[in-house]
Amino acid sequence: MEGSSLIIYVVLIGALILWRRRRAMSRPIKGKGLRLLLPAVIVAILCVPVLMEPKVDAAAWEFVAAFAAGAVLSIPLIWTTNYERRDDGLIYAVRNKSFIVSFLAVFIVRFLLRDYLAFVGPETEAALFVILAVGYAVPWRIASYLKFRKLYAEPVSAS
Repeated sequence: MEGSSLIIYVVLIGALILWRRRRAMSRPIKGKGLRLLLPAVIVAILCVPVLMEPKVDAAAWEFVAAFAAGAVLSIPLIWTTNYERRDDGLIYAVRNKSFIVSFLAVFIVRFLLRDYLAFVGPETEAALFVILAVGYAVPWRIASYLKFRKLYAEPVSAS
């Protein structure tokens, strides 16, 4: 029962993220885009207590490998996240079906890695997955912010 309830939670979290992302595409990004960095900051802050858990037993190279794997997983998310200035002069996220495919692929890879890492113990597994999440969330959100700021800095055309 425990495994099936975990799968349900994972699917619900993924669905919530996709729903929020799709909803955000129909609303302009407010301010100077600093909210784009918020998920990266939250994930980075959440990793501290997990890493400080005394039962976490992983070598430094394993954390580096988890972060690197996350960085690789961030590449399709970075490629498929773009912004556009619409007729009202405001900046919106571009609707992109490739993003959904990329997000689902990252989600599936992360879920499949869970079975592969089951031998390390729950605390170490959680720590490695938090580092993996930091590895894809931080580069993706920083790149998104930079893409937004580049568009934000461009003068608004008077059309």
